[in-house]
Amino acid sequence: MNAADSPLLTIWYDASCPLCASEMHALLRHAGDTRLQLKDCSAADFDEREVVAAGFTRVELMRCIHARDGEGNWLRGVDVFIRAYRIAGLESVARVWGHRWLRPVWERAYPWVARHRVGLSKLRLHHAFGWLIERAAHRSDRRARACRANRCDDVACTKPH
Repeated sequence: MNAADSPLLTIWYDASCPLCASEMHALLRHAGDTRLQLKDCSAADFDEREVVAAGFTRVELMRCIHARDGEGNWLRGVDVFIRAYRIAGLESVARVWGHRWLRPVWERAYPWVARHRVGLSKLRLHHAFGWLIERAAHRSDRRARACRANRCDDVACTKPH
Protein backbone atom coordinates (compact mmCIF):
# COMPACT_ATOMS: atom_id res chain seq x y z
CA MET A 1 0.00 0.00 0.00
CA ASN A 2 1.59 3.31 -1.02
CA ALA A 3 1.06 6.63 0.79
CA ALA A 4 -1.78 7.67 -1.52
CA ASP A 5 -3.61 4.43 -0.72
CA SER A 6 -3.01 4.49 3.02
CA PRO A 7 -6.00 4.96 5.33
CA LEU A 8 -6.71 8.31 6.95
CA LEU A 9 -6.43 6.63 10.35
CA THR A 10 -5.01 3.34 11.60
CA ILE A 11 -6.30 2.37 15.05
CA TRP A 12 -4.71 -0.12 17.44
CA TYR A 13 -7.43 -1.52 19.68
CA ASP A 14 -8.32 -4.50 21.88
CA ALA A 15 -10.52 -6.73 19.71
CA SER A 16 -10.88 -9.23 22.57
CA CYS A 17 -12.99 -6.62 24.38
CA PRO A 18 -16.63 -6.64 23.18
CA LEU A 19 -17.01 -2.94 24.06
CA CYS A 20 -13.93 -1.95 22.03
CA ALA A 21 -14.68 -4.27 19.12
CA SER A 22 -18.31 -3.19 18.85
CA GLU A 23 -17.43 0.50 18.66
CA MET A 24 -14.48 0.10 16.29
CA HIS A 25 -16.30 -2.24 13.91
CA ALA A 26 -19.33 0.08 13.80
CA LEU A 27 -17.01 2.96 12.93
CA LEU A 28 -15.34 0.84 10.25
CA ARG A 29 -18.73 0.04 8.70
CA HIS A 30 -19.39 3.76 8.27
CA ALA A 31 -15.90 4.91 7.34
CA GLY A 32 -14.87 2.02 5.11
CA ASP A 33 -11.57 0.17 5.22
CA THR A 34 -9.92 2.57 2.79
CA ARG A 35 -10.36 5.42 5.28
CA LEU A 36 -10.03 3.54 8.57
CA GLN A 37 -7.86 0.54 9.35
CA LEU A 38 -8.08 -1.50 12.55
CA LYS A 39 -5.21 -3.44 14.11
CA ASP A 40 -5.91 -5.84 16.95
CA CYS A 41 -3.18 -5.46 19.55
CA SER A 42 -4.70 -8.26 21.67
CA ALA A 43 -4.09 -10.96 19.05
CA ALA A 44 -1.57 -13.67 19.91
CA ASP A 45 0.19 -13.08 16.58
CA PHE A 46 0.30 -9.27 16.96
CA ASP A 47 3.43 -7.87 15.30
CA GLU A 48 4.86 -5.20 17.60
CA ARG A 49 7.66 -4.02 15.32
CA GLU A 50 5.75 -1.07 13.87
CA VAL A 51 4.67 0.33 17.24
CA VAL A 52 8.00 -0.39 18.95
CA ALA A 53 9.70 1.60 16.19
CA ALA A 54 7.39 4.50 17.11
CA GLY A 55 8.31 4.20 20.79
CA PHE A 56 5.26 2.34 22.09
CA THR A 57 4.79 -1.06 23.70
CA ARG A 58 1.98 -3.55 23.39
CA VAL A 59 1.18 -2.94 27.06
CA GLU A 60 0.62 0.76 26.32
CA LEU A 61 -1.62 -0.08 23.37
CA MET A 62 -3.70 -2.38 25.56
CA ARG A 63 -3.99 0.28 28.24
CA CYS A 64 -5.16 3.10 25.95
CA ILE A 65 -6.36 3.29 22.36
CA HIS A 66 -3.73 4.57 19.92
CA ALA A 67 -3.92 5.62 16.27
CA ARG A 68 -1.69 6.95 13.53
CA ASP A 69 -3.03 9.34 10.91
CA GLY A 70 -2.13 9.40 7.21
CA GLU A 71 0.73 11.84 7.87
CA GLY A 72 2.30 9.55 10.47
CA ASN A 73 1.18 11.51 13.55
CA TRP A 74 0.25 9.44 16.59
CA LEU A 75 -2.95 10.05 18.58
CA ARG A 76 -4.03 8.62 21.93
CA GLY A 77 -7.24 8.40 23.92
CA VAL A 78 -9.92 11.00 23.26
CA ASP A 79 -8.09 12.37 20.20
CA VAL A 80 -8.50 8.97 18.52
CA PHE A 81 -12.26 8.98 19.06
CA ILE A 82 -12.67 12.54 17.76
CA ARG A 83 -10.74 11.75 14.57
CA ALA A 84 -12.35 8.32 14.03
CA TYR A 85 -15.90 9.59 14.37
CA ARG A 86 -15.11 12.50 12.05
CA ILE A 87 -13.66 10.13 9.42
CA ALA A 88 -16.73 7.89 9.75
CA GLY A 89 -18.90 10.90 8.88
CA LEU A 90 -20.37 11.14 12.38
CA GLU A 91 -19.51 14.77 12.98
CA SER A 92 -22.13 15.25 15.70
CA VAL A 93 -20.50 12.53 17.81
CA ALA A 94 -17.02 13.91 17.08
CA ARG A 95 -18.23 17.30 18.33
CA VAL A 96 -19.48 15.73 21.57
CA TRP A 97 -16.07 14.09 22.13
CA GLY A 98 -14.27 17.34 21.37
CA HIS A 99 -16.62 19.86 22.99
CA ARG A 100 -14.62 22.32 25.08
CA TRP A 101 -16.75 21.71 28.20
CA LEU A 102 -17.16 17.96 27.79
CA ARG A 103 -13.67 17.04 26.66
CA PRO A 104 -12.19 17.39 30.19
CA VAL A 105 -14.85 14.93 31.39
CA TRP A 106 -13.96 12.45 28.63
CA GLU A 107 -10.23 12.89 29.35
CA ARG A 108 -10.85 11.83 32.96
CA ALA A 109 -13.49 9.18 32.22
CA TYR A 110 -11.77 7.39 29.32
CA PRO A 111 -8.85 5.94 31.35
CA TRP A 112 -11.36 4.56 33.87
CA VAL A 113 -13.50 3.04 31.09
CA ALA A 114 -10.38 1.57 29.44
CA ARG A 115 -9.26 0.00 32.73
CA HIS A 116 -12.73 -1.48 33.38
CA ARG A 117 -13.70 -2.29 29.79
CA VAL A 118 -13.93 -6.05 30.36
CA GLY A 119 -16.29 -5.62 33.31
CA LEU A 120 -18.33 -3.03 31.43
CA SER A 121 -18.59 -5.47 28.53
CA LYS A 122 -20.04 -8.05 30.90
CA LEU A 123 -22.81 -5.52 31.56
CA ARG A 124 -23.45 -5.72 27.78
CA LEU A 125 -22.81 -1.99 27.32
CA HIS A 126 -21.28 -2.75 23.93
CA HIS A 127 -24.81 -3.21 22.60
CA ALA A 128 -25.63 0.36 23.64
CA PHE A 129 -22.52 1.70 21.89
CA GLY A 130 -23.42 -0.11 18.69
CA TRP A 131 -26.98 1.21 18.84
CA LEU A 132 -25.81 4.79 19.50
CA ILE A 133 -23.39 4.71 16.57
CA GLU A 134 -26.05 3.34 14.22
CA ARG A 135 -28.50 6.02 15.41
CA ALA A 136 -25.93 8.79 14.88
CA ALA A 137 -25.16 7.42 11.41
CA HIS A 138 -28.85 7.32 10.51
CA ARG A 139 -29.28 10.95 11.62
CA SER A 140 -26.16 11.98 9.70
CA ASP A 141 -27.41 10.25 6.54
CA ARG A 142 -30.83 11.93 6.91
CA ARG A 143 -29.17 15.36 7.25
CA ALA A 144 -26.98 14.73 4.21
CA ARG A 145 -30.00 13.74 2.09
CA ALA A 146 -31.88 16.88 3.21
CA CYS A 147 -28.89 19.05 2.35
CA ARG A 148 -28.57 17.50 -1.12
CA ALA A 149 -32.29 18.19 -1.64
CA ASN A 150 -31.78 21.84 -0.57
CA ARG A 151 -33.89 21.30 2.56
CA CYS A 152 -31.00 21.61 4.97
CA ASP A 153 -31.74 23.11 8.38
CA ASP A 154 -28.20 22.73 9.71
CA VAL A 155 -26.92 26.13 10.83
CA ALA A 156 -23.33 24.92 10.29
CA CYS A 157 -24.01 24.01 6.65
CA THR A 158 -21.98 26.09 4.20
CA LYS A 159 -23.77 24.92 1.07
CA PRO A 160 -25.66 27.79 -0.61
CA HIS A 161 -29.40 27.02 -0.66
